[in-house]
Amino acid sequence: MRGWWREISGLVLPVSCGGCGRQRTELCEACGAQVYGGVPRRVRPSPEPPGLPVVHAAAGYEDAVRAVLLAHKERGVLGLARPLGTALAGAVRAGAGRAQDGRPLLLVPVPSARRAVAARGHDPARRIALAAAAHLRRTGVPVTVTAVLRQRRAVADQSGLTAAERRANLAGALDVAAGGGRLLAAGRVVLVDDLLTTGATLAEAARALDMALEGAGAGTTVRHAAVVAASPLAFDAACPVAREINRNWN
Repeated sequence: MRGWWREISGLVLPVSCGGCGRQRTELCEACGAQVYGGVPRRVRPSPEPPGLPVVHAAAGYEDAVRAVLLAHKERGVLGLARPLGTALAGAVRAGAGRAQDGRPLLLVPVPSARRAVAARGHDPARRIALAAAAHLRRTGVPVTVTAVLRQRRAVADQSGLTAAERRANLAGALDVAAGGGRLLAAGRVVLVDDLLTTGATLAEAARALDMALEGAGAGTTVRHAAVVAASPLAFDAACPVAREINRNWN
């Protein structure tokens, strides 16, 4: 009901850019360019948690990108899922490329906690994954969203935790729904989320998926992950001079 009201209210209430607040547009051209107009790159948090797949991100988590992600996740501006999905699709393509041997890409979103979904009225990562899949299909990439990850126990709020504390907080927190391993074996798995900070969440998700794939006799592991944005340090780690170039250009 809450999500339905947000969808309807967006049609009748004044809108402003989720990135800069400019009136009469949900996302202005300049902020859109920051969200999905750049070149996705591989990102590496430091320290890099064991078991982290190769991760690509569309942008750094700052300025308009941060504002847009928060508007979508916390304020329920659901129309922003489409540009965020475009950004995520670029990161997926940069890492996993196109499906091989006729096997589709399987986008597996990292699930939000049930209490967070209840409070927000939607699951941000899943909504963005669906938008990314739609974008990829329009460009000829066979892809589907396979939402098989589940939280098997409650975890503490990650805010303020160190990288080591996040890994401990998330250890064993995720598993795969019954029968999920067989679904995962049908394609190439790409873990997806809206944001990477320390990488602990993606590493735990990859562990759970690897166990399910092993149980299904797939004999493979999760090699790729994609996010809309990564922390500035992780994003710049792949191209240390990029920030200085941008500063000089601006």
